[in-house]
Amino acid sequence: MRGFEITGASGADMETIRVWADEEGWNPGDSDRFAFAVADPAGFLVGRLDGEPVGCISAVRYGPGFGFIGCYITRPQVRGQGYGIRLWRAGMERLDGRLVGLDGVVAQQDNYRKSGFRSAWNNVRHEGVPEGAATSAGADGTDGAVEVVDAASLPFGQLAAYDRRFFPAPRDAFLAAWTGLPGRTALAAVRDGRIEGLGVIRPCSGASRIGPLYAAGPRVAAALLRGLAGHAPGGLVAVDVPDANPEATALVAGLGLAPTFEAARMYTGPAPDLDLAGLYGVTSLELG
Repeated sequence: MRGFEITGASGADMETIRVWADEEGWNPGDSDRFAFAVADPAGFLVGRLDGEPVGCISAVRYGPGFGFIGCYITRPQVRGQGYGIRLWRAGMERLDGRLVGLDGVVAQQDNYRKSGFRSAWNNVRHEGVPEGAATSAGADGTDGAVEVVDAASLPFGQLAAYDRRFFPAPRDAFLAAWTGLPGRTALAAVRDGRIEGLGVIRPCSGASRIGPLYAAGPRVAAALLRGLAGHAPGGLVAVDVPDANPEATALVAGLGLAPTFEAARMYTGPAPDLDLAGLYGVTSLELG
């Protein structure tokens, strides 16, 4: 371990992490790093060997009792030499005493179980061009039509309160950045003045990623998804769908999206009480 140290990530390191994640096939958003830095400025760690970055991990704190591990990468040329476990321990130490979540790729799930994580559900990435034209209406419900609007036209406090149904801790500053960064589109579904859905699409090196995608039901989710796809080059999108919501899986399959990637949502303790029936796509496999 001589010559190896762990430091906080600089702005340049955050871009390096994005490139590494892209090389792993994770297709991170082009500007995700700017929102990540808002979530927890000290939450990203980099392992350096003789001054050169060779690995990274995020250990982001949310509120007083929750944390999320992500962006756990060791470069291929140094794997199997103990640097990754050093990063892992540093990240977990930063979240000591909290409920910790992560999205574990299939190859690493057994290792995470050895560290005390247990699977809650699988997030399955579905990609493709949704069938059907983009729409701003047509998500009819029993008590009237839902209108799809620019999320920025709504009071931010209303959006933040709605987000809390699907995430176990407040993350207002992160949400403001996530929905408002240049190049992104955030749409909300509104019925009689109340929010019944929210979706964000962001540009990536591959398919544009949609997340989060929240909705009161599949018709609302479909209207949001189609509307967001209208802002993607060629309409090509990717959404990470929790299999704990069967209606979400059925919806994306019915729209012609195909599964391409899978990760297990895992926690160190009991899974938090979330509105899984309304969760059609998680925000980010990197930050929860």
